[in-house]
Amino acid sequence: MKLTLKIWRQKNTNDKGAFKTYDIDGVSPDMSFLEMIDVLNEQLIEKDEDPVHFDHDCREGICGMCSMYINGEPHGPLKGVTTCQLHMRSFSDGETITIEPWRAKAFPVVKDLAVDRSAFDRVIQAGGYVSVNTGGTPDANEIPIPKSVADEAFDAATCIGCGACVAACKNASAMLFVSAKISQLSMLPQGQVEKSERAEKMVAQMDAEGFGACTNTGACSAECPKGIDLKNIARMNREYLGSKMGSSN
Repeated sequence: MKLTLKIWRQKNTNDKGAFKTYDIDGVSPDMSFLEMIDVLNEQLIEKDEDPVHFDHDCREGICGMCSMYINGEPHGPLKGVTTCQLHMRSFSDGETITIEPWRAKAFPVVKDLAVDRSAFDRVIQAGGYVSVNTGGTPDANEIPIPKSVADEAFDAATCIGCGACVAACKNASAMLFVSAKISQLSMLPQGQVEKSERAEKMVAQMDAEGFGACTNTGACSAECPKGIDLKNIARMNREYLGSKMGSSN
């Protein structure tokens, strides 16, 4: 396959940045998208040019690092996959592919396609954990939990924090991510003790990071590689409002 790549190049956070066009030949349809960029980078290094910087780690759809906007879609044209799981057979020979970083105030560009997503880490640190006295805590496996509840908590826990929800949202909202992290804890017995406080703290940190508000367009869930459901946002709103009303009494 022969492809034309329009890639966003940006030296650092303060640099204006611009698209640069590259032609690449000999791309196998069986290559992953990241392997294709690896080939491009090898060619650039051979020419003593700066390779394209991008995030990656597991390359198995687990870590959420491979955050790229491909032809106007987070992670590319396929649903339910991350960029590293996207293969070049999803594109046509001779096609022009536009590749950009996530676009959000809370995700400043570090270099090229790599963005700083530490805002997610700070949201988790604000309350995305369970505090227990380990000496008197019953084994979690001994607490009866309805299967439907356990399944919902597990579905929420599949969020990998890639940031596609933020990139897809016209407001750069992080509501889907935050609600998934809140839901996976609040639905289980160990997390219910702190669920009200957790919702307040995590939502406050989300707002402090500069993420936008949710206007219920559903783009976040549609582009999420793990299919996180919008009902988590409704659950988070109920817990947050319930906590606020309770604390005002």
